[in-house]
Amino acid sequence: MKVRLVPDRESYKRMSTEDLREAFLITDLFEAGEVKLYYVDVDRAVVGSVVPTNQKLKLETSQELASTFFAERREIGVINIGEPGVITVDGNKFELKHRDSLYIGRGSKEIAFESSSASKPAQFYLHSYPAHHSFPTKLIAKEKANQIHLGSEKDANKRTIFQPIRPGVVESCQIVMGFTELADDCVWNTMPPHTHLRRSEIYLYFDLAENARVFHFMGEPSATRHFVISNCQAVISPSWSIHCGAGTSRYSFIWCMGGENQEFTDMDSVSMTELK
Repeated sequence: MKVRLVPDRESYKRMSTEDLREAFLITDLFEAGEVKLYYVDVDRAVVGSVVPTNQKLKLETSQELASTFFAERREIGVINIGEPGVITVDGNKFELKHRDSLYIGRGSKEIAFESSSASKPAQFYLHSYPAHHSFPTKLIAKEKANQIHLGSEKDANKRTIFQPIRPGVVESCQIVMGFTELADDCVWNTMPPHTHLRRSEIYLYFDLAENARVFHFMGEPSATRHFVISNCQAVISPSWSIHCGAGTSRYSFIWCMGGENQEFTDMDSVSMTELK
């Protein structure tokens, strides 16, 4: 497990492009046959990926967690963006198709991932936060997620928000997790932007063609910065930062939040006139 210590709201303004990318971007996820994990000091999040091929891959603890097993004091959200696969939690098997989700409750001791086909592996994206209570592990199929339709073709931001791990669908301590699909010919997400000081957020951009890119904007409204992001890269968004983007073509992204408040609509809107 690698560790990311994220700069504060003043330090980032003086950083170079490479310094910003090193601090806020995660670029080496979804390697075949590997578990990749990052510990982020913002809200003590763990973000990572699991891509099983010829054998099962187990989710193990590490010294950064100081625990006897990974979920001893943590809850986990998983979304599969690859081919079908299976997650086994303490002997119980959960089959995840493309874009299905699994909430794994605190106290789950043995967690293993496998693909239904080694040549067409699953791609499990996971997110974890500390948890104060044990809630049941639950599978949420894509079609069972809460859906919100926003934007318009005129504004190039028509999109569907899928909310599989949220109050009313799954009980959790902190995690609110889901994904957004942009409509054809639409490229903007989360614009006008917002912040939410009660929680941080991490975005994973995917469904990008090889030569496509997303321009992700972060920072305080009066001092924005941007990253050029390619397929299956994640960006850390602290509570004080905006988080919006535009692509060279349509794309999808997974968002996951943790912190004080689970209300999805708890946002501090930013006026377009404030952006610089």
